[in-house]
Amino acid sequence: MTLPFGDRAIDAVLFDLDDVLVPFQTLAAWQWAWRPQGPLLGERRVHAAVRRALKAWDRRRWAGVVGRQAPADLPALKDHLAATLTAIAGHPVPEADAVVRRMLHPAGEVERYPDVAPALARLAAAGVRVGAVTPLPEESARWLLKRLQLPESLLVGTGDPPGPVVPDKAAFRSAVERLGSAPDRAVLVGDLFWSDVRAAGRAGLAAILLDRHDAWPDVQAGRIVDLAGLEAALAAGGTATEAPEPPES
Repeated sequence: MTLPFGDRAIDAVLFDLDDVLVPFQTLAAWQWAWRPQGPLLGERRVHAAVRRALKAWDRRRWAGVVGRQAPADLPALKDHLAATLTAIAGHPVPEADAVVRRMLHPAGEVERYPDVAPALARLAAAGVRVGAVTPLPEESARWLLKRLQLPESLLVGTGDPPGPVVPDKAAFRSAVERLGSAPDRAVLVGDLFWSDVRAAGRAGLAAILLDRHDAWPDVQAGRIVDLAGLEAALAAGGTATEAPEPPES
């Protein structure tokens, strides 16, 4: 079965996992990873630091997509998380490596987005195939899905070698193929403008920007703030396009 996407139909929706289906860089997650028994972290400070760091991570990943840097791999993800920790703390943290390891292998509180289960149920009822991709290690991704009682079978691409990792063009196409679909019949829902939405477009997929962190307020077409608006955005058929070119990384 299919859903309308503008003047064509799609039969598969590919979700970015972290911060789209599963909360990852949250206040609670950073609190647990860095200083679980220490002073409480400030919500506004963490939110602002994460928002800035995600913009930088988007630029880094995009630089890998267009060949200005090596593709963003798991070590690059760890560097991004370490930089986020520095921004949250306001200074370098001596135990940063240990904090990053705890972020990637969480055992603390796992939050959930209330809009995820209803959206997945609606897509299932429509007969649309659904999968998830992530740059996180497979072990981390499966743990998060299990803790949130989401099916691990959703996972069709992770950050583990040796295969290509999103936002590589081949990784998007491989994930769609694993869903039994094709790029021109699939849509990506991601939270980063360049390395999710634009990178998926380079692989032939349409894309919707899920802007939970309000990081892309100037993007209008193809932008939603929660999954309640997914079907309306799909029907409108507007891939997000209105954002400036990121600076050189």
